[in-house]
Amino acid sequence: MRLADIARASRDIGAASARTEKVALLAELFRAADPADAPVVIMYMAGRLPQRRIGVGWSSLKERREPAAEPRLGVREVDALLTRIAAVSGKGERKRLLDELMGAATEEEQLFLVRLISGELRQGALDAVAVEGLASAAGAPVADVRQAVMLSGSPAAVAEVLLAEGPSALGRFRLTVGRPVLPMLAHTAKNVGEALARTGPCALEEKLDGIRIQVHRDGDDVRVFTRTLADITDRTPEVVSLVRTLPVRQVVLDGELLAFDERGRPRPFQETSGRTGSTLDVVGAQTAVPLSPVFFEVLYVDGEDLLAVPASERRALLDRLVPEAQRVRRLVVADPTAPEERAAAEAFASEALERGQEGVVVKSLDAAYSAGRRGTSWLKVKPVHTLDLVVLGAEWGHGRRTGTLSNLHLGARAADGSFAMLGKTFKGLTDALLAWQTERLRKLVVTEEPWGVTVRPELVVEIAFDGVQRSTRYPAGVTLRFARVVRYRDDKLPADADTVESVTALLP
Repeated sequence: MRLADIARASRDIGAASARTEKVALLAELFRAADPADAPVVIMYMAGRLPQRRIGVGWSSLKERREPAAEPRLGVREVDALLTRIAAVSGKGERKRLLDELMGAATEEEQLFLVRLISGELRQGALDAVAVEGLASAAGAPVADVRQAVMLSGSPAAVAEVLLAEGPSALGRFRLTVGRPVLPMLAHTAKNVGEALARTGPCALEEKLDGIRIQVHRDGDDVRVFTRTLADITDRTPEVVSLVRTLPVRQVVLDGELLAFDERGRPRPFQETSGRTGSTLDVVGAQTAVPLSPVFFEVLYVDGEDLLAVPASERRALLDRLVPEAQRVRRLVVADPTAPEERAAAEAFASEALERGQEGVVVKSLDAAYSAGRRGTSWLKVKPVHTLDLVVLGAEWGHGRRTGTLSNLHLGARAADGSFAMLGKTFKGLTDALLAWQTERLRKLVVTEEPWGVTVRPELVVEIAFDGVQRSTRYPAGVTLRFARVVRYRDDKLPADADTVESVTALLP
């Protein structure tokens, strides 16, 4: 497939307002694609590079190159060039390769590539929409394609097989030990009472302030993955040693990785993050701090896939396999309408906070494990509201902050794939974090203004706030009250950020 076909489709999809029209355009594109091109095509249409980052900044991209008169670039040729650009270390060679690529592209192709590489491709073709288009092109049920993507961890792998072999090939995508799946996620509830009313019979579990991990064991081979499916096995020997002692041959576990102090309370998130290769070690991560896994789900045991098994049964099996010290604390609420059980739930949530945890997660006892989905059968309750937002820009500081990028412009994910600004904040920044933030944002600059910079939407930051209120000042019609920075979440991608919909749901 030619790059010109993708650039044209991207333009048409961006101009389409209805989701059904976007899906139809994507389906047409996928039908025309060679199966071998499909992994790259679906990534591009979701606005992402297979290489993730290639070391090219905005200053290089904005340089004018004479466009080619006729389209001649193929998709795989472009992908190979971008892989070469990502692999080189010298700026001169990287620029030469970028010039080679851009010089072979037409004006429309250049525009597409600039937006794709800079992370500014806003065409409304999110992963979910791209998956629907893929399903339509292959004549496969959307739910089956979505499940295959969740279990493979990548729409690219599913696209190639599905377009080459048809819907029957989806059956090969199963939970496989050693291949991580996208984790199940939770929606937000305002308080414990609301969560109990929405879930019915449930269990409350402590919401831990650590790094989400998924652990796969096959015999003596143990692999540890993050929520973004990065392999951190070599940085977590404690986890490997513990899981090897469990009375199973094969197992897949879901949990959190934390550092605890001498009182058994969780240490700051940055210390855990530093041990697992975080870029935030500048703010005080200690590489010597020991880590402890705490598990709350078992997804697979000795040949049996447990994803569809009710949560109560999965937990009973987890209790038999994992020592109590490595299992999350929980409280079962069989009848949420009973006053005594509601009181016990409120008390459990208060005790979790006293032990230094973030809050609780309320989980339906009947829930299956929906890999990669943010379902209402899991509801998180935290006393201090926080959101994971994307940094869209920053303003130069004043006074003692002169020379630093201080006041952050914060955005939530919109339905069309863009990020809608919700407000600004400069609160909660330590001197060390301010310095790190300035250095990092300078590498992501898209435009420079007298007041500050706009940046590629790559950094996810956790923001605490006191409430949500309506506002005509911002495009989503809402803003945050008393927003302040909690921490940067380098374990999350922009696609993991909270949505405008989830923010507006918090309006009183």
